[in-house]
Amino acid sequence: MAASLLDDDGDLTPAVSIRTNHVPKLAALEASLAHIFAKYCTPALNLEDRPPGHLLVPIPGSFWTEEALDKWAIDTNGQPLPPESKEDIIENLDVNEDNCLLLGGFLQLYALQTSNDENETWRDLEKHGFDRSLQLRT
Repeated sequence: MAASLLDDDGDLTPAVSIRTNHVPKLAALEASLAHIFAKYCTPALNLEDRPPGHLLVPIPGSFWTEEALDKWAIDTNGQPLPPESKEDIIENLDVNEDNCLLLGGFLQLYALQTSNDENETWRDLEKHGFDRSLQLRT
């Protein structure tokens, strides 16, 4: 059965919880998105030391450069984001003083996308290795 991505108020759902290797309990969707964010963040994580199936957890204060944003967009949708989409991110989402996307902004991005098209979020999650119960496939 597919996990619910939004609660009754349209917010990212905290109802389903999973355990990660560093954080005792996070909402499943938030943990899945944090894992995706961690794959591209600065400072970079050592991905080779991660046991199969364990989720990545970004270091507090991690961010995405414009290059990371493009790499994520290519991995997710096959092409980099257009300049106007990048401008929207800087103007409307949580970024640092250098206009680099923060985890909070990434979660905002997916909250907006999910409220508009939950199926698109599922497709993104699947492209990054998650099944419909938000478990990372190994």
